[in-house]
Amino acid sequence: MKPRIIVCGLGRTGYKIFRLLRQQGAYVVGIHHKPIPVETAGNVIIGDLQTAATLMAAGIEMAHTLVIASSDDALNLSIMMQARILNPQIRVINRFYNTSLGDRLDQTLPDHWSMSVVGLAATVFTFAALGNQAIGQIKLLQQTWPIQEEKIDENHPWRGRKLSELWEDRTRMLIYYLPVEGKMNLVSAVLSEQKLKLGDRLIVSTQPRIRSPRKSLIIKLLKVITNIKQFQQHGQAVVGMAIALLVIILLATLTYVSAKLNISFIDALYFAVGMITGAGGNDKVVEHAPDSIKIFTVVIMLIGAAVIGIWYAMLTDFVLGSRFKQFWDAARIPQRYHYIVCGLSGIGIKIVQQLHANGHEVVVIETDSNNRFVNTARGLGIPVILGDASFQATLKTSNIHSAAAVLAVTNNDATNLEIALKAKGLTPSIPVIVHYADPDFAGMAQQLFDFEAVLSPAELAAPAFAAAALGGKIIGNGITADSLWVAFATVITPTHPFCHQPVKDVAMSADFVPLYIETNYQTLHCWELLETTLSPGDILYLTMPANRLYQLWRDEQQALAG
Repeated sequence: MKPRIIVCGLGRTGYKIFRLLRQQGAYVVGIHHKPIPVETAGNVIIGDLQTAATLMAAGIEMAHTLVIASSDDALNLSIMMQARILNPQIRVINRFYNTSLGDRLDQTLPDHWSMSVVGLAATVFTFAALGNQAIGQIKLLQQTWPIQEEKIDENHPWRGRKLSELWEDRTRMLIYYLPVEGKMNLVSAVLSEQKLKLGDRLIVSTQPRIRSPRKSLIIKLLKVITNIKQFQQHGQAVVGMAIALLVIILLATLTYVSAKLNISFIDALYFAVGMITGAGGNDKVVEHAPDSIKIFTVVIMLIGAAVIGIWYAMLTDFVLGSRFKQFWDAARIPQRYHYIVCGLSGIGIKIVQQLHANGHEVVVIETDSNNRFVNTARGLGIPVILGDASFQATLKTSNIHSAAAVLAVTNNDATNLEIALKAKGLTPSIPVIVHYADPDFAGMAQQLFDFEAVLSPAELAAPAFAAAALGGKIIGNGITADSLWVAFATVITPTHPFCHQPVKDVAMSADFVPLYIETNYQTLHCWELLETTLSPGDILYLTMPANRLYQLWRDEQQALAG
């Protein structure tokens, strides 16, 4: 019997998960706070998501897995607690924006898996910016690898090549194979020396290369000097007021010297500075001076006090306020080959962190100086331009003409499209990656505007949630030709259905693709992997169709029962 799955919260992401699970043949029930017009079959329960009555109406007591897909962390936490009271054994896939809270719950509660839409989607945005047409991601060998689909056309370099040749490359993992004619699993195709034909499709994952972020001190200093012209707009007012103050001091000094008060230039300068700044001076200098000089002194004192007060205020704001941060950020804007991230949304800061971790230079454009992620970005040493990225002047400030790519990832779809169009208007050849929340319109926007990628977080993350709901701790997933597949690690136990069987044999019979094995403190790949016989304690990393996961569960349960 297939496991009963409940999806709670059918928003953009939740409803996509619900549809994917149903498409894969799972027995799934949805819960939402309001009716969904297109759902009339009675498999969507309407009610308060966190109440016992609603959960029981959905069959929580008999369910195997609960997917909580609301965008509200507090609500998701309440749903999870109520569900565990009603069914202590239920497996929970929980959506959390607060990943630290999610990790803590995973460590505390059995069979609780927290996942983040932002975390899942940000990696694909990053891969797209780097030039990979990624359809997903997979965590292998302590790295996150991009997954992409290779469609073999007339000009494809792999056309006519044997799959066995591609299998030997350790920097590339073969994930899934869809021949244009008939049906053949990947391992069988590799062993039979199958050649790639026109129309075949192959899912592959490529090991990412991390650039070294190290730069010499000389390069950094040259960069600051090169960007010195950008300081002018930030410090112009401060410098102008300082010059005005110096002019007033010099005017007063020359007046006292020319008035024949029997004082030297240095004494006159000392008196003028002390009088204007309020630090004090020798009042006897003007004690016996003519009335005109005394009146002049009074006027200079008033003017000087006003000028120096304004200058002190501007200088304090420049050093202690946001202007100095803008001043310093402007000094560090890269000249070329950098990535411009427009909008420090939740997904925006994740993209910034991932690009930075991979050694790439990044510039951020954000309208809100109070955005909570501004200090996070600056803490990484990343320049933040406080301005509207939909203005061409702001984009020019970020050196868009020599940038590697632009990512428009604000929380507003219309703003993202405007930024993308302005960027293309300034630099037609620059790759533009656009965030579009609505998954149904993201594809339309891609087709209409011909951007490099228009991505919806719900579209990207939903397969991972669906795959996790179908079973196991998922390390990667993808969807091809409406078929959802998953990547996961399974520990070979004495009762495991794969135990004591050669990898190549069980792979062909169970229709999965082995990636590698961790055994006896070593990692086995390629041909050595296929010839290995699985033993207790081995960890097998593999990909397989998601709709076969429940079959694997059943086999394990039968083995345990026997």
